[in-house]
Amino acid sequence: MNADVIVIGAGSVGTPLAMYLSEAGFRTLVIDAGASAGQGNNKCAIGGIRATHGDPAKVALCLDSLAVFRTWQEEHGESIGWHQGGYSFVAYTPEIAGSLRGMIPSQRQAGLDIDWHDPAFIRELIPGINPEGLLGGTFSPKDGSASPMKSCYAFHARAAGMGARFLFRENVVGIDNRAGVYTVRTNRGSYQSRVMVNCAGSSAREIGLMVGIDLPVVPDSHEAGITEPVRRFFHPMVVDLRRAPGSSNYYFYQYDSGQVVFCVSPDPLITGTDHRETSAFLPQVAARMVDLWPSLANLKVRRTWRGCYPQTPDGSPILGQVGPEGSYAAVGMCGQGFMLGPGAGSALARLITGRPTATDLMVMGSMRADREFGSTEALK
Repeated sequence: MNADVIVIGAGSVGTPLAMYLSEAGFRTLVIDAGASAGQGNNKCAIGGIRATHGDPAKVALCLDSLAVFRTWQEEHGESIGWHQGGYSFVAYTPEIAGSLRGMIPSQRQAGLDIDWHDPAFIRELIPGINPEGLLGGTFSPKDGSASPMKSCYAFHARAAGMGARFLFRENVVGIDNRAGVYTVRTNRGSYQSRVMVNCAGSSAREIGLMVGIDLPVVPDSHEAGITEPVRRFFHPMVVDLRRAPGSSNYYFYQYDSGQVVFCVSPDPLITGTDHRETSAFLPQVAARMVDLWPSLANLKVRRTWRGCYPQTPDGSPILGQVGPEGSYAAVGMCGQGFMLGPGAGSALARLITGRPTATDLMVMGSMRADREFGSTEALK
């Protein structure tokens, strides 16, 4: 055998998974088509990390992730750009206010530090926010942000230092499963293991089909942008859930280096893997941001880019054992792979190594591949 576990994908989930498997003493082989770790959807992420979700399983995973990001520099002596600025979901309609407030009891029960605040608190938290019609909002102070590329590099370096082997520029072209042994064939060679994990992001469905599993993961395109750097003038990620022509919501925050980074959720979704930015995005999101916070009009935009959200029908990942014995998946992160990655990686590593916790089993029961996919998480 070439490895105890073969992980396909060295991105936001596959790289921390390799780190945890290696720490557990498993010979881990990671295969990725990119030139280095994090060259897929990870490098398109804007860096937000929140446990503020409507699904208790997601809350649990992201609380674990936050603990990793929050303590990384202290434990490993390496900065990954962590900033604990919190998340604020603001409300300008009674429907959104009611929805946000209605989720708080279950979020707190899942372990999230969150509360509803009146308009005066939100105006102090986000100085200059448009007060007209503001009803208040939630604030979860322990959420934050970090650098996706610095984080992925740090996870890769630790995994490699613990013995994980990474093969880059290798495209998986086929997977055979005979007598409980997986043979993963690439454009450069073949590798064998009794355990195979699909962490392939936008290619998750294609990899799944190679072992006879049709995973309902379809990527769609999202655009983001970044401004020039300025002195810090706010801390939280600000999320506005109001719908508008062409978008269902938008969100933005300020990097520790001063730039404001922003993103919009298109409505309807733009399915596919097209990474070319469009001329429609910036006028659309800029109008929404300036209406919410007029002083943002003074910032100059430096660039925009486009990445993919590998979506499931209900907006929650597929995580756990999937298909034949020895086959696992951590896919369909729906644009939240960066924030879910360390939590999902550690939970899946415990399952593979035979040490799952009760929380792990709850999470994977909720995120199993054969669920109904009948509803959509409110804060997807």
